[in-house]
Order: sequence, then structure tokens, then C-alpha cells
Amino acid sequence: MTTVRSRTKPNAGKGGRKAVGRSARNAGAMAMPPAASVDEYLAAFPKEARDPMAGLRRIIKAAAPRAQEGISYRMPFYKLKGPLVGFAGYAHHVGLYGISLAIQEAYRKELESYETSRGTVRLPIGKPLPVALVRKLIVARVKENEAAAARRAR
Repeated sequence: MTTVRSRTKPNAGKGGRKAVGRSARNAGAMAMPPAASVDEYLAAFPKEARDPMAGLRRIIKAAAPRAQEGISYRMPFYKLKGPLVGFAGYAHHVGLYGISLAIQEAYRKELESYETSRGTVRLPIGKPLPVALVRKLIVARVKENEAAAARRAR
């Protein structure tokens, strides 16, 4: 079993240190039981979060029509010759996961106005979904997966 260690911030809270591990980082996540399907996952969110996630779903299906849709890591996830992308809703953003650092670097200029981290692009709720950008990111991920599958087949 793997343990996750929390980082701490000095001089925060009663004991002088405040945990900033996974639970603190995801404090804005919508608490809900595991969904059995993507429809069920989306239905559990308020409209302002559900709409951008439904938009992401449409973009992913259009850009990668052969991808298999399901629930993995308690969020909608797509597979095409390996893990492709996933997304999850939070209080203030929708996280798009599986976007490699190479793709983030290739689209750095277009991603400037979005918060990114390793493998993640955060799309703020309440702002228009960047349809063309998300489509490019998904197409790039499909190409990465196809290239990796070709290398494995050799």
C-alpha cells in the first residue's frame, strides 16, 4: 500500500503547521458518491458546472470518435490505444487531465490565460469554453497515443 505524504506550511494554524496534502488541494471539489456513468456524473453537478463538462464531452467525442468513454478515477475518462483524457468538475473550474507536458509546451501561447500543471489544464467555470483549443489538445493526445501504440507494436 502506498502512502501519500502531505506537505506542510510553516506557521499556519494552531500547531504551527498546516497540511496542504491532497484533501486541502481538492477542497473545492464537489463531494459526491462514485458515478456509474458519465451521464450520472454530469447529472450530479449544478448547471453552471455541468454545461462546460458536457461541452468537453462533446468536443472529446468529436475529436476522438473511436475513444471509449467510461468512469475512471471517479471521473469521466476516455481511452484510445491507452489512457487518453479525463475531466472533473470542481467549485470554480473544470479540470482537463492527461494533457502531456509536451502538448502543453506546444500550445503554450494559447494556454497562457489558463492555469496549468503537470498533465492538467484548468478551465474556469463561468467563462466560455475554448472549443478550438480543447479540440487541438485532444487531437494532439490522440496522435501521442497512436505514436506510442506504433512504437509498442514494433
